[in-house]
Formats: sequence, C-alpha cells, structure tokens
Amino acid sequence: MTSLSEIMNYNESFVKEKKYEEFVTTKFPNKRIVILTCMDTRLIELLPKAMNLKNGDAKIIKSAGAIITHPFGGLMRSILVAVYELQADEVYVVGHHDCGMSSIDTSRIVDSMVKRGIDQSMFKTLKYSGIDMNAWLHGFSDVTESVKKSVDAIKNHPLIPKDVNVHGLVINPDNGKLDVIENGYKSMETV
Repeated sequence: MTSLSEIMNYNESFVKEKKYEEFVTTKFPNKRIVILTCMDTRLIELLPKAMNLKNGDAKIIKSAGAIITHPFGGLMRSILVAVYELQADEVYVVGHHDCGMSSIDTSRIVDSMVKRGIDQSMFKTLKYSGIDMNAWLHGFSDVTESVKKSVDAIKNHPLIPKDVNVHGLVINPDNGKLDVIENGYKSMETV
C-alpha cells in the first residue's frame, strides 16, 4: 500500500468518525503569535508542547533551518500576512540543535540532483540567471547566529511594524528545552 493510500484510508475514517471536532478553531491565532521554525520531524509535536500551544494558538511556518533567505520571499510574505491579516503581533524564530542545515553540503545535493535526473547544464543556466546554488542552498555553522540573523531580517524588514515583538529561541530536539536567544520585548524597550 502506498503512503497516499494509507493517508486517504485513514482520512475517510477520521472524517466519518468526526475526529476533527477536537481541532475546530478559527483562522486567527488565539495567542496572536506566528512561529517560524524548522521542518525537522522531531519538532512536529515537540515544539507546540514545549511552548504550551494547542491547535489554534499560533500560526506555524516551517522551512529548512528556519532561515530567512530572501527579504521578499515566501517566508516573509507568510509572516506579513500573519501580522496584517491574521492578527499576529509577535513573531518567534525557533531554531534547534542538531539541525540538518548545520551540515548541509551544496555539492552533495547538486550531485544527488544529477543522479536523480537533473541535467548538468541546468546549473549553468541557473548560474547565468543569477542563481548561486551555494548561496541559495546555504546552511549555517552556528544555530544561535542563524536564529539571530533571521530575527534581524524580520525585525528590520521595511514592512514589519515597529510594535511587533520578534523573538529568537533555540530548542533541544531531545528534551524540548527552550533557550532565549533574542528577547523581542527587551529590544522594544530600546526603541
């Protein structure tokens, strides 16, 4: 059985048995926060539990490493929509220890792409078009510095209002312990 078949079979009973009822909420986050975090599988249930979040409490945006790679990319667009349309007034960037982005090797990924059928000439086309694969697929060596960089990109974005608190945290994926890297309330005091 394929994973899609398993999902669809389960979903049929999920809907039929009305298991969705315990998750009913609105599109507005109850705690008025938006979280940018990593897509790491260890964080799916751990992060909300470690932050005392229930369904409906927060908007959660996931990407590899919780890294803002472009000030006008999809991640910033999602954060801006959460702030301006969905009543979020705080942003949390949550990185984690032992992140795959801390050991990413662009050349290994490119080799893997070629092995899976991407024509080698595509990389020349991308380079000609201004896409630097090393910069685009970059990771980080220090999760704390990476979180600070993403917090800075959000906090200083020209479309983020100055009254939005932007926090940076790092979670331990083994036990859920959170460390504050950037306290957005303290930076608001200095404004």
